Amino acid sequence: MSRRLRVADLGARRYEEVLELQRRLCRERMAGERHDDVLLLVEHEPVVTLGRGTRSSSVPLTPDDYAERGVALVEVERGGDATFHGPGQLVGYPVLDLREHREDLHWYLRQLEGVLIAALAELGVPAERNPGLTGVWTRGRKIASIGIHVKQWVTFHGFALNVTTDLRGFDLIVPCGIGGVVMTSVAAELGKPDPLGLQAQARKAIVQAFAAVFRYESLERVAPQSLTPRVASG
Repeated sequence: MSRRLRVADLGARRYEEVLELQRRLCRERMAGERHDDVLLLVEHEPVVTLGRGTRSSSVPLTPDDYAERGVALVEVERGGDATFHGPGQLVGYPVLDLREHREDLHWYLRQLEGVLIAALAELGVPAERNPGLTGVWTRGRKIASIGIHVKQWVTFHGFALNVTTDLRGFDLIVPCGIGGVVMTSVAAELGKPDPLGLQAQARKAIVQAFAAVFRYESLERVAPQSLTPRVASG
C-alpha cells in the first residue's frame, strides 16, 4: 500500500475550483503520474451539492431562491443526497488508490467514519455511527457527512465535519435526504466560542486520525502549489 500521505490545506476556496482539482488529481493517479495518496483540506463558500441520489424533496427552494441567498447549487458525481458546505466546516477530500489499501467501498466508508469518530474523540466530542446511514452522529445529532466517488479504485469527494459552521445553512435543504435530522457542530457540542482555536484543533485531529486509521508510515504537509499538473515521463 502507499505508505506516505501528502496533506494540502487549501484554506478557503470556491467549491467548483476544488472539484476540478480533485478530478485532475484522480486522473493523474489513474494514469500513474502521481504515486502518493493526497488529503485535501478546505473550507467552502456557501454551496449546496447534489449527489447522484438527490431527491427533489431534499432541495425545497428554487435555484433563484438559492442564488438570492448567495448559495450556489452544484450537481456532482458523488453518491448520496443533497448537502450543504459553508464557512466553518472542515471538508476533507482524500484522493487514494484503494488498490493499495483494500478494494472495498463499504470498508472505505467505514474507515472514513472511523477517522471522524477518532478526531472528534480527540476534540472531546463523543461520536458514533448510525446503523444503516452513512456519516457520523453525536448524541443523536448529525455532525459529519460523507459522500464519495471512485474511478478505477481511485477516490475523490469525501467528508464534511461541522466545526464552527452556521447551522442555519442546513435549513435550506433536507440534509442527506433524512427527514427530521438535527445537525450540530463541534462548537455547538462543546459550547466553545473560539472558532480559530477550534479550526486549528480540528485540522490537527483529522490529519492525525487519518494517518492512524489508514496506517501511513509518513506524513508530509505540502503547499497547494505542489499540486500543479504532472507530466508523465518517458
